[in-house]
Amino acid sequence: MKVVDGKVTKKNDQYYVALGSFDGLHKGHLTLIHKCIELAKENKCKSMVFTFKNHPRTVINPKSELKYLMDNDNKLNILKKEGIDKVVLTEFNEELMKLSPEGFIKKLCSDYNVKGIVVGFNYRFGHKNLGDIELLRELSSKYKYEVLVMKPMMFNESVISSTRIRKSLSEGDICESNKMLTRPYAISGIVEHGRQLGRTIGFPTANLKYENNKIIPKNGVYYTNVKWKNNIYKGITNIGSNPTVDGQKLTVETFILDFNEDIYNEQITIYFIERIRDEEKFNSIDELKNQLKKDEQYAKTKEIDVII
Repeated sequence: MKVVDGKVTKKNDQYYVALGSFDGLHKGHLTLIHKCIELAKENKCKSMVFTFKNHPRTVINPKSELKYLMDNDNKLNILKKEGIDKVVLTEFNEELMKLSPEGFIKKLCSDYNVKGIVVGFNYRFGHKNLGDIELLRELSSKYKYEVLVMKPMMFNESVISSTRIRKSLSEGDICESNKMLTRPYAISGIVEHGRQLGRTIGFPTANLKYENNKIIPKNGVYYTNVKWKNNIYKGITNIGSNPTVDGQKLTVETFILDFNEDIYNEQITIYFIERIRDEEKFNSIDELKNQLKKDEQYAKTKEIDVII
């Protein structure tokens, strides 16, 4: 898979292109991308995803404080596994924002020799989102490309969308989120020094330094899988402020089962499998310790869900 940053490359190849922000690469996105790959092969072309490093909403409305489901590295890794030939990952800026709908399509077709465009049912494009499916079809004869519009992908009688998944995560519904994503929701980051209170009661935790623009699931205790150096371990992750010890800052802390390594300043990935319970304020450290033992025993009964 070739990744380019928006600069025009050689035009020898013809492309079928999937258009969208693709935050989270959920089931609907993947179905669309698979169709793009299929059509490209049928028409002896190559497949391409054209997307942005940053979500357009962050430029159109800077005060929106959009939280992402996925970083670009993770997105590229998944696209590579899906078999896409090229990814154009470009910065969405004011210049692109001011481009008219036709101007955007004209530039896309000219820069990348586009022979087909695959989009979702609600796709919009161009200045002020004035471009819609109807215009995309109208322009197809002028710029000589095929259009395929995907039907909405449903789950529990509602449309799967990145917005819906963000809402599910914020409500702590990990099972629903993971089914729509087709994989466990994950957060990566560097392990930093915390208050080290867990260590004093026999439950040392990895305190994750995470990106502020990444959505964090609802406060609570989760059964997780933890990736470190291409190994997967069972974990118990607490999201919250540690009310028993009067914590203030929101933290993501993970007790890794059967693990005794020094991983400070190293990167780990936490995969959220199941929400076990709410975060609680206990009357004593002993009560907290007893509950953590119960959480640990529960985690031991679970399978590892993540396959590297």
